Amino acid sequence: MTQNTAHRVVIVGAGFGGLNAARALRKAPVQVTVINGTNHHVFEPLIYQVATGVLSPGEVATPVRDLLGRQKNAEVRLGWVTDVDPAAKTVTASGPEGDYTVGYDTLIVAAGSNQSYFGNDGFAEHAPGMKTLDDALDLRGRVFGAFEAAELATDPEEAARKLTFVIVGAGPTGVELAGSISEIATRTLRGTFRNIDPATARIVLIDAVDRVLPTFRAPNSASAAKRLRKMGVEIRLGAKVVDVDTTGVKIETVDGVEHIDAATKIWAAGVSGTALGRRVAEVTGAETDRGGRILVQPDLTIAGHPEIFVVGESMTRDKLPGVAQVAMQGGTYAGRTIARRLAGRSTDKPFAYFDKGNMAVVSRFNAVAAIGPLNLGGPLGWLMWLGVHVFYLQRGRNRTTAMLRWALSFLGRSRAEWSIPASRLS
Repeated sequence: MTQNTAHRVVIVGAGFGGLNAARALRKAPVQVTVINGTNHHVFEPLIYQVATGVLSPGEVATPVRDLLGRQKNAEVRLGWVTDVDPAAKTVTASGPEGDYTVGYDTLIVAAGSNQSYFGNDGFAEHAPGMKTLDDALDLRGRVFGAFEAAELATDPEEAARKLTFVIVGAGPTGVELAGSISEIATRTLRGTFRNIDPATARIVLIDAVDRVLPTFRAPNSASAAKRLRKMGVEIRLGAKVVDVDTTGVKIETVDGVEHIDAATKIWAAGVSGTALGRRVAEVTGAETDRGGRILVQPDLTIAGHPEIFVVGESMTRDKLPGVAQVAMQGGTYAGRTIARRLAGRSTDKPFAYFDKGNMAVVSRFNAVAAIGPLNLGGPLGWLMWLGVHVFYLQRGRNRTTAMLRWALSFLGRSRAEWSIPASRLS
């Protein structure tokens, strides 16, 4: 550790934004304190593969202390930050041994986001989202447990309800989940049940937008939709979800209101700000968008508080997408800006996001990717997706074991992680 006289930088959150900010400060004359609610960093783009049995938690989660252990000017503290006092320049966190306070000279808020139910928070009970490892493991229990429950059902209609999966949200997460659940039904579980045929499972992808992957280019969206339909996924666009309960999902379309009977509902639509983000906005007077994310200045600071940066999904600026690259680049920018300030160098360069493209897996050996002027699909897009994700996994062991799991799942038809504890059966 550096001496207590060093400039104190507190980073709230150890996601992509927080980690990149800490790493950007590794050579700066600062004392970095990273406060995170869990002891691990989660590689969120692959968390759906934990939910669908391809990867284990260890492939997508890495202890934060392991990642920052060699950075001598950084320390890690476990706890959920619950309050910020800009006047005293302190944050308050709730840890395993109670509340504690940490002082800062510069604060970086990289606390991520919550699932947004667009004002219908009651939907969460029946249609959980997928933001954490616990969420992914719970979802894995629901998905594989649904087939087990259908096997025991004596009523054909109830068995059909158990074998119906509704995914709300046709963005990358929704598309990837729909494709993966289809492969579970038609490949992974083929021949393993006696009273049901898993391949008869009904997978319904719902969104109010007019095409899947709406943030992608039109050719990518069309390619993904064509592949999903070929796999048997029902795509219901222009459909607004108006209710979710134990029995299923009620949607509203131009043709009226319809109820889809389904035991398993998954919410993959929208993000909103966190309770901490709302608290920061309250105590600093910052503006927020409708989702509760903080509106930041061009340098990612809060107006009137140049000592407070907000990065990743906690902030909004110029309609930046809520993707990992925005968080990574924003975290690096914040860290370098702090280092330049302390060195007495110019810091008037605004944050500029470099779009490295979009990509999403639709099925094994099939992905869509928009990289610069290129629109890639099928096996070529999948290879591009594979290479990028292997590169960005946090350490060598994660890369090696993830590639072994992918070989097992994609070259064969089994999945290494589809056993589930009894407590997680739906």
